[in-house]
Amino acid sequence: MKRSSSHRLLAHGRTFAAGCIVLLLLVAGAWSSWNTAHHIVLAKGREHGTMAVTGCGEDVCTGSFAPDAQSQDRTAVTIQRSVAVKKGDRFPVVVKPGSGDVVRTGTPGFLHAWLPLGGALLLAALVIGGGLRLTRTAWGAAITGAALLTATFIAL
Repeated sequence: MKRSSSHRLLAHGRTFAAGCIVLLLLVAGAWSSWNTAHHIVLAKGREHGTMAVTGCGEDVCTGSFAPDAQSQDRTAVTIQRSVAVKKGDRFPVVVKPGSGDVVRTGTPGFLHAWLPLGGALLLAALVIGGGLRLTRTAWGAAITGAALLTATFIAL
C-alpha cells in the first residue's frame, strides 16, 4: 500500500519539528554553559587566585581572595552559590573581567561550567530517539550527557 503525499508531508514536518527542538535544546545548553565556561577556557591574561569561602547567602557566597603573582589584591570576591560551594572551602578561581565575581577553575570548575550542556544532551536524546527515531544517536547523546553529569558530581 502506498503512502499518500499528505502522510509523507506530515512525516517530514514531524522530523523537521523534532530537529528544530533538538537544535534549540543543544544551542540553549551550549549558550548557558559558555556564559561561565569561557572564563575558564579563555583564562589566559585574566586574574587568577584562590578563594576561601567565608559565608554564603541565598544566591552568592563571599570570601577572601589570595591572588597569584600577576593578579591584583582584592578584599573580597563573590561566587554563585551551588551545592559545591560551602563555608570554609578553598579552591582556585579566575576573576570575571571588570567585576568582583569569580568562577571556579580546574577540572571541577570546567565540568561544572558545562553542566547545562550535559542536561541539554539528556533532554535532546529523548527527542532524538522519539521524534527523529535515531536510536543510536539518541543513545550516544544520552551517554555523553550522563557521563558529563556523573563526572561533575564525582569531581565536585
